[in-house]
Formats: sequence, structure tokens, C-alpha cells
Amino acid sequence: MPERASVPPRTTTARHVPIRLPLLALAVLALVLHFTGALDRADDRLGDWLLAHHAQSRVPPDDIVVVAIDQKSLDELQETAGNWPWPRAIHAELLAGMAPHAPRAVAFDLMFNEEDKLGIDSDLAFREVVASLDNLFFASLRLVDGNQAPLALLPPSFGAERTAAADPGARATLLVPATLPPESWRGGLINFEADRDGTGRHARLYQDIAGWHLHSMAANLARYSGTALPDQERIRLHWFGEPPATIPYVDLFRDLEQREPAIAPTLAGKIVLIAATAPGMHENRPTPLGQHTPGPHIIATAVANLRAGDWLSDWPARWPLLLVLAGGTALAFHRRASPLQSGLGLGLASVGALAAAWFAFQANLYLPVGAALALAWVGFGLLTVESQWLERRQREATVGIFGRFLDPRVVEGLVESGELDRERKPESREITILFSDIRGFTTLSESRTPEQVVDLLNRYFSRQVDVIFRHGGTLDKFMGDAIMAFWNAPTQTPGHAEKAVEAALDMTLALDDFKRELAANNEGLGDFDVGIGLHTGPAVVGFLGSDTRMEYTAIGDTVNLGSRIEGTTKGVARVLVSGATKSACGNNSRFNFHHRGQFKVKGREEPVELYEPVRNTDPS
Repeated sequence: MPERASVPPRTTTARHVPIRLPLLALAVLALVLHFTGALDRADDRLGDWLLAHHAQSRVPPDDIVVVAIDQKSLDELQETAGNWPWPRAIHAELLAGMAPHAPRAVAFDLMFNEEDKLGIDSDLAFREVVASLDNLFFASLRLVDGNQAPLALLPPSFGAERTAAADPGARATLLVPATLPPESWRGGLINFEADRDGTGRHARLYQDIAGWHLHSMAANLARYSGTALPDQERIRLHWFGEPPATIPYVDLFRDLEQREPAIAPTLAGKIVLIAATAPGMHENRPTPLGQHTPGPHIIATAVANLRAGDWLSDWPARWPLLLVLAGGTALAFHRRASPLQSGLGLGLASVGALAAAWFAFQANLYLPVGAALALAWVGFGLLTVESQWLERRQREATVGIFGRFLDPRVVEGLVESGELDRERKPESREITILFSDIRGFTTLSESRTPEQVVDLLNRYFSRQVDVIFRHGGTLDKFMGDAIMAFWNAPTQTPGHAEKAVEAALDMTLALDDFKRELAANNEGLGDFDVGIGLHTGPAVVGFLGSDTRMEYTAIGDTVNLGSRIEGTTKGVARVLVSGATKSACGNNSRFNFHHRGQFKVKGREEPVELYEPVRNTDPS
């Protein structure tokens, strides 16, 4: 015999999407990516992209000028200076010519670590000019390999600072401007500061070697300009969208030959950075601006940032931002928001985070958001998978549950549309209840074995249930040889009373067909018949029961009266309906209702008016 429709007790996981497993997976993934450096790379990639675009709104200061030894200068000074490297007398002539125009400082992004053995007089002229000027800076490099020299032997002009913790015997490998006398070694290190991915995003102000601070050229130029350096080893550069003002070396050289120079006077009070920019002469460096940023532009940016105090300060926002984004998304899923709603919410939050990172640049802050956004969207994916899996499992469970007492052919569509929800609470609703009971069941049982009885009942019930489902009814339960069904729950069913009456009449026809089929097979049922009672009225419908077993059923006086009406059918009619059901059918010409009198039913003081429905063979 078909089993009762029942469901397990409801739990909070049925009402909320469980988020612990996706969040745990996200936490493990975040830790793995953190220790492998992937999160830093995500922050850097997005930060570089934002910073490169933001740089377009920034213009470099006009008091830092690059005098570029470009291809034009190499070509046009070929006759005067010969091939590169030029005799240093060329630089001496340039310096001497600029001196009367009073640039604030002149820095060479060139190495003078070896003497020109073929141009001794040229080197001598260069040294003489350098010795006469006190605003010159020369590049030095720290090397990884090579002969190390004691830092204590560096001349005071180099500017090495010895801290209280300095090791007196500290050594390092340095390339210094050895062409010049030690008293002219003022300048600083020009080592490229690269992050782990090889991209330069910072400028190192000094290198700490066993307590000795060796400052960079950019730091020393800023200090020479009267700028106090921040108390940190390096700064994050705040880039400019265009290169610093640049003058070809040859143009300045020729200008100084004029009786009334036009270019040189514009250098008054400015920092002049002389650097090689011709192809093959100077290495371009990868920065947020691109893979080929000229080295002197990096130095110029560092000097400009230090003087203006507008370098970028790191604001560690990765984990707080991830907590907000992933936590908010998880909460939305937990409260059963759809993936579309959660995705839109996360999308808006992501746009907000990007906007915050963009506007943080205005306050000279660097807000890393790439890793947090990436992880938040990974978390969204994990939660979506969890939500879809749970929804599918719940849908399958709901289809399985409601398919026991509704037509399985329509349950799937009702579940998809949301009309069926296993979580709906019991509610009061007007229904039409139907009770069907077999007449002569005792005699039937006595003349057959139990197995034969069960087989006949199952075959009979299958036919009757098909009729109920065909007319949109809900099968409540089987009670021995009786059937309980109702209409207008769990879904709204317009004209439910008419459908119930139609189903009751078709159930009698189905019984007649069943009896004829059995008679043809010599399985006659004798006095086997059916009585069906219907009543329309309010009832409480929903999942009711204990913590261990629940049933979707209807309870209330309407149900009781429907059962009592079925009990009055014996000897009166196969189908009887109450006056309430007759009224609910309205003036429907499909049925005629023959009054069968008043009947006293258990539990009611007043008798009940009952009617036998008969199909109207002449609807006109």
C-alpha cells in the first residue's frame, strides 16, 4: 500500500544556506596564496593599473630637468666629442657654462668610476671644474659581488651616516666616482629598487649596511634642497603621467656657445639631472607606468615626491576589506539571497572599493584592494556552488515530498516557480475535502488472502489517485481502505469545489471500469462499492506532526464534517456533498444537485443538508 506523505523535521540549515564550509575553504585558500606571494601579486597588479591611470592626472614639477644624452646628442656631437664615451672635458665645458646661471644642483646619472687613460688632460679639466663647484652630485652603485672595502674609509663627502649600532668593520662592494678626488664624491646610490616580481614601485632612501646608512642620490638631492627625509628606509613612488622636463644635451651644449643663451637661464634654481637615454646606453626599468621607464625618470620622481611630501603611504586594507566583502556576501547567502542579488551587491561593493583606492591617491595613500577583491569573488563562487547544490538538493527533496500527494507531472514546475515550499508554515485556508471509503471491504477481505487484498487495494488506489491528480487534488493519506484528499492547498486552485465534485464522480466511473476489468478476468468483487463525501470550508493545512515524523495534511472541523458526510452515503448515494460545497460550485450548469435530505452527524447538533451531484447531460 502506498506510504504516507511525510517529511523529516525542519532544521535551520533548511532555512539558511550553510556558509561554514565555503568560508573555511576560502580561509585555507587565502593562507596558501598569502604564503606563496600570490596575494601580493594580485594587489600589485591592480594597484599598478590604477596608479598608472591616476598618474595621468599628475604633472611633474618644472624645477626638475633632465638633460638627456639622447641619440640626437650622440649624432650631432659626433664631430665635436667623437664616439661615446665622450671625453670628460665635454662635461666640464657644460658644467662651466651652466654655473653662471645658478642651477640649484646638477646630478650625473652616469658612472665615473674609471679614469680615461687616453684622455688624461680631459679628466684633469673635468676635475678642475668639479672642484670649483659645490652643487654637483655623482652616482655610486652598491654591487652584490666584488672586492669589499671598509665603509669607515669612505670620505665625508660621500655622506655615509654611522648610527650608534654601526659595525666599525662593516664592508661593502661599491662603485664610486673614482675618477674624481674623494672630496668630490657627494652624490648617492642609484641602485634600482625592485619588488619580488622585478617591478620598481619604491625608491630606497638609504641602504643599511651593518648600521651604516648609505643614502640614495634622490634622498641626497632632496636633502640638499632643504627637505627633511621621512624616518623610513623607502617610499612608494607617486608617479607622474608624463616624463619630467627634458632638454637634449646637444641643445644645452650649443646654447651655452651663444653670446646670449636662451636655454641655460631657464635652469636657474632647478635640479638638473644629466643622464644617458639613448638606446642601448641606459637600462629601462619595469614600473607601474610600463616595462620601459627610463632610470632618470625614476630618480626625478623620487626627488619630486620627497620635496613635495606626496609619496604614497601604504594603508594595509587587505584583510579588513576581505572580511567586509566576504562576510557581507556570506551573510547575504546565509539569508537566502539569490546569487544574482548577492553578485550585484558584491559588484557594487567592488566598485566602491576601487573608487576608494582611486580617491585614496588624492590623499597620498596606497590602498591595496586587488587580493581582497579576488578572494571575495572566489568566495562568491564557492558560496554560489554551495547554494546551488543545496537548492538542488532541497528542490529534489521537495519534489520527492510533494510528489507523493500531488501530480508528479506538475510538481516540478510548481517547485521551480516557487509555489511549493517545504518550509511554508501551516496556514488557514478554504478547502474542499474529499473522503472515499470502500463498501463491502470486510466481505472482500474474508474471501481472499491478505496478499490478494493488498494487491487489489493497490490497483484500486492507483486508479483513484490518478483521478484525484487529474483534477488537481492533493492526496492527504490512505487510511486502511479509505482515501483522504483535498483541493486548494498547497497551491491556490480556482474552482476547487467544482474540481473536487468532478473528481468524485470520475472516481465512481473509475471504480466501475475497475470492476468490469476484474469481472473479465474472473476476479469479481461482489458487493465492492464506494462512498464519497465532500465538504467545503476553512481548515489548517501544512506540515504537522512530531520532531521525528511530519505529514502534509489538513485538520479542523471541515475535515471532520467531510468524514461524517462520507459515512452517511451508505444506502443513500455514492457521492454526497454538503450545502457549502453546492454553494461553492455556484450556478454551474455542469452539475445538478439532488437534495437527499437532512442528516444527523456525530459532533453536530443541527442536521446537515446533503446533496447528490449528477452531471448535467443537457448544459443548455
